[in-house]
Amino acid sequence: MSTDMLPFTSEHHHEVHQWLVVEAEILDQRRYAEWMDMLTDDIVYRMPVRVTTSPHLEGTLDGMDHFDEDRYSLQRRVDRFATEHAWTEDPPSRTRHFVSNVRVYPGEQEGESLAKSYLLIFRSRLDTREPDFVVGERRDVLRRVDGVLKLARREFLVDESVLRTQNLAVFV
Repeated sequence: MSTDMLPFTSEHHHEVHQWLVVEAEILDQRRYAEWMDMLTDDIVYRMPVRVTTSPHLEGTLDGMDHFDEDRYSLQRRVDRFATEHAWTEDPPSRTRHFVSNVRVYPGEQEGESLAKSYLLIFRSRLDTREPDFVVGERRDVLRRVDGVLKLARREFLVDESVLRTQNLAVFV
């Protein structure tokens, strides 16, 4: 992968940035079927566990993830939200995905781009408990499929190794 970031003024940087903002809106509005259409068939969606001890402050634990999902498992989660068995989301969370510091790089494969961005998720469960904040960096591989950008890989590096949220029922 090239380390040359695309300029903020480039058309492709703007397209990727807009894709991330639209995705955030779709997730906040719980339009999950539409979100699934934004993913490739071979999606890899993971959140590795961060290490917070020296000298590995920026590292992750190999083989340890808060979640490591594919299209099948993501679809199962979406399908469950449409039932009365989604107890972790009853009542549904209100979320706001704040995407910032977007940097876009050429991808390793033709038609792919690497998008790094910072993410702050605010989550409230009506007024039943204190709101949650989840913060970290996303590393997304976006791939052009039939002329449309789709998410092929997401790795979310959360800033905490011990999460202060009751569960991870929301999508990052």
